[in-house]
Amino acid sequence: MSEVETERARISPEALERLLAGHRQFLAFLEKRVGSRAEAEDILQDAFVRGIERGGTLRDDESVVAWFYRVLRNAVIDHYRDRATSEKALGGWARELESHSIPEIEIKQEVCGCLGELLATLKPEYRQALQVIDMEEGSLKALARQTGITTGNAGVRVHRAREALRRQVEKACGVCAEHGCLDCHCSSLSECK
Repeated sequence: MSEVETERARISPEALERLLAGHRQFLAFLEKRVGSRAEAEDILQDAFVRGIERGGTLRDDESVVAWFYRVLRNAVIDHYRDRATSEKALGGWARELESHSIPEIEIKQEVCGCLGELLATLKPEYRQALQVIDMEEGSLKALARQTGITTGNAGVRVHRAREALRRQVEKACGVCAEHGCLDCHCSSLSECK
């Protein structure tokens, strides 16, 4: 966009002042539709940015407030569309995690001896996720409750924690990791490398 086009696209100071004066009403409008003050504030902030960028397209006879409510309605629609897409992906991970089979006790006992040390190298929230889900055989709901996150986010956290642990096992155990560490008899990380 050229400098002249940028100048024309800017919202007028008067229109911007009217939008800022309506902040509380806009926030209430959004909060009523999304059910969360934090989400409403995020949507409003993004809408203000969009409004400032595109406000120069207003027709002289069009009310800036009416126009901005249309911007907000579209932002709410986009919010729910994005949320539905995210929830669909998170739901898939959650179903995958909840359908995992519980390994037999013999297999648990044969797992690489360095696993405990490798767990210590992960982020605390990843360690906790693996502890609750894989070691204590807890549910995603239990993890979500303990950590104060949604069940879908708990599923994502477990997925990421398993991937982080897999990378650590590959890095530490090398070839042994390719076979599931079932033949690994190392007692420390230094012996695995």
